[in-house]
Amino acid sequence: MKTKVYTILLLGLFSLLHIQASNQSPFHGLKFKSLPTVWDEAIPLGNGIIGNLIWEKDGHLRIALDRADLWDLRPVKEFESPSYSYQFVYDEIVNKKDVTKVRELIDDRSRKDCAPTKIPVGAIEFPIVDLGKVKSVELDVHTAVCTITWECGTIGKFFTDAVDKVGHFRFENLPKALSVELQTPRFEDNGAEVQKVSAPRTHLLTRLGYKNGKITHRNNHIVYRQKAYGKVSYEVALQWNNPEPKTLEGKYYITTQGTWYSENIQATDFLKAYSKDFDKALADHRNWWEAYWNKSNIRLPDQTLENQWYMEMYKFGSASRKNAPPICLQAVWTADNGQTPPWRGDFHSDLNTQLSYWPGYAANHLEESSVFTDWLWKIKENGKDFTRRFFGVEGLNIPCIATLEGKAIGGWSPYSHQPTTSGWLAHHFYLQWKYNADNQFLKEQAYPWIKEAARYFENISIKGNDGKRKLPLSTSPEINDNELNAWFTTTTNYDLANIRLTYTAAIEMADSLGLKEEANHWRNQLSEWPEFAVDHTGLTIAPGYPLSESHRHFSHMLAFHPFGLLDVSQGPGIERLIKRSIHHAEEMGPDLWVGYSYAWLANMKARTFDGDGTVRALHIFIKAFCAPNSFHLNGDQLQKGYSSFTYRPFTLEGNFACASALQEMLLQSHTGIIHIFPALPESWQDASFQNLRAMGAFTVSANYESGKIQKVIIHSEKGGLLKVKNPFTNKIEERITHAGETIELL
Repeated sequence: MKTKVYTILLLGLFSLLHIQASNQSPFHGLKFKSLPTVWDEAIPLGNGIIGNLIWEKDGHLRIALDRADLWDLRPVKEFESPSYSYQFVYDEIVNKKDVTKVRELIDDRSRKDCAPTKIPVGAIEFPIVDLGKVKSVELDVHTAVCTITWECGTIGKFFTDAVDKVGHFRFENLPKALSVELQTPRFEDNGAEVQKVSAPRTHLLTRLGYKNGKITHRNNHIVYRQKAYGKVSYEVALQWNNPEPKTLEGKYYITTQGTWYSENIQATDFLKAYSKDFDKALADHRNWWEAYWNKSNIRLPDQTLENQWYMEMYKFGSASRKNAPPICLQAVWTADNGQTPPWRGDFHSDLNTQLSYWPGYAANHLEESSVFTDWLWKIKENGKDFTRRFFGVEGLNIPCIATLEGKAIGGWSPYSHQPTTSGWLAHHFYLQWKYNADNQFLKEQAYPWIKEAARYFENISIKGNDGKRKLPLSTSPEINDNELNAWFTTTTNYDLANIRLTYTAAIEMADSLGLKEEANHWRNQLSEWPEFAVDHTGLTIAPGYPLSESHRHFSHMLAFHPFGLLDVSQGPGIERLIKRSIHHAEEMGPDLWVGYSYAWLANMKARTFDGDGTVRALHIFIKAFCAPNSFHLNGDQLQKGYSSFTYRPFTLEGNFACASALQEMLLQSHTGIIHIFPALPESWQDASFQNLRAMGAFTVSANYESGKIQKVIIHSEKGGLLKVKNPFTNKIEERITHAGETIELL
């Protein structure tokens, strides 16, 4: 294995830094002695728009194919009903105290109809029985190449091109010719047998009502065209050759028609014009990934945690790219099991989309992070239309469970039509701005988007008898699931956190843009909302409603993490409140937690500077809730009591929250003050990071050796006020920096 040397490159000032990672870098990625035999343990490859899963099925090596924008986008007819409104829900819940009709309108249709939904593409297969036993399977995340070696000497290499979006494979030293097959989804039941999957029939692809697509096979070239719903269709082009004896080399491309992200060319025509051979494509692909990893890196004394961070950031780079959709529940790895994916593979914004982008900012991957705000901007008008039709007011609130186009799908009504989703989404516009200090982005997108969300909160709220604003109906994901008591007539801490965050961000943004009148308006609005509800347990779900049982979603603590509206730096009283709230959630036990609960808890532990607690939660997450390929499987796979849920639906938000927690241990800046190594465990004697990003467009590199911080370098990209807690003096220092200036703390 060729080792990597990582260095800091800050405007050619390397000679001044003297910070360098070890020359002997450990392996980061996956190493198996055999091929995975289930799809959700497969080797993941991706480039943001095309995703692949490599595994073995029935004696065949299988490359599952996915395309991020491949969706059945049929409209939901129930949502055209005159009853479809927030007012209708209010009347049924508050006045009639009955959820039956609300469920019939919003919830039940998702059990009867599997669309709208993400759709799988198919798979390429190679019969490998004659190759004998596999010797090793490796995924090197630094090159994003999967290498499979057989004991007979055959070597297979696979990558999903980061540059040209083409998939490539090559087999060398084959003992005999290897055939190539394209397996397509079966959308029609031929009547001879029922599709053999262990799932409700609503999850079967045959329920979508498509005719099976057309496959054309000519020599070493296969083309598959499939019509989906409406204007959406897709095409797969696959071709291969034998450039040398005992060698098989091939490439494939997938295109869609009828989506926001479709190309103006079909897959067949693209491959005809594509001239790169395997080696040239691989070289360009490796260069892209080298640049990606040069953005930041970390070194930890705990190899399990270090490798997990690299796996998570590898998946982040594989799943989120410009000019492609953002990360949904499974991103570019739709279920390869003949079904529609878990929860339709949609965009859940009661935490799934948001947690997926937590690590991108501090990891210095702002381009990949901006894919989320790009999409939120793209769906803005559909969101405003939804707000107007369902909530009956002007402004912006996004459906919490949405399609590729940001349109409502349905599901549990308290959350699929959650009244403050845009508040948590507004946070990502705020983060993108704060970490990048991009005033053009602030003016053209961030503030206009957040302003519309703030306007919605102003319009939807009502004044209570105490003179304070409140929501007519409020919820807290996923408290009380889908029962009548999931709805509150007092404003929950979750909704209040979203509202207060939106107004706080709007004030700061308007002030930064010199819009004093607008900033004052948002200040007045903010002053009309109550403070957060608390009792002896800490932060409660709602006024007079404490957390009284184990629950997977820490929605009531949103103001603390991730928003930072409450922080331990705000004094002993707030610090006690935060720690009491966390302790109470732990006291209720993990019985109804899932994987992301542990990853989120780790972030909160880091925010309280509890490094040991952070590491403990992360190790439970990794060993009990992740598949061997690192995919988050929601339930306790060890069945050791870490949760009563032992199922295994694959989603990604827990993975990315894990990476975020590791970064929070190394660098924090959410208070406006940079803290270096704020939450290291007591036992750690060595750690380092290079080019992690802090708010204000600062990149930071630091070494911790023999239990002490040795060196800290801060680079100011755009200039401005730097506030940092100097670890050598333990004092908060301030200075005005110039764009391009590099500072060494002493």
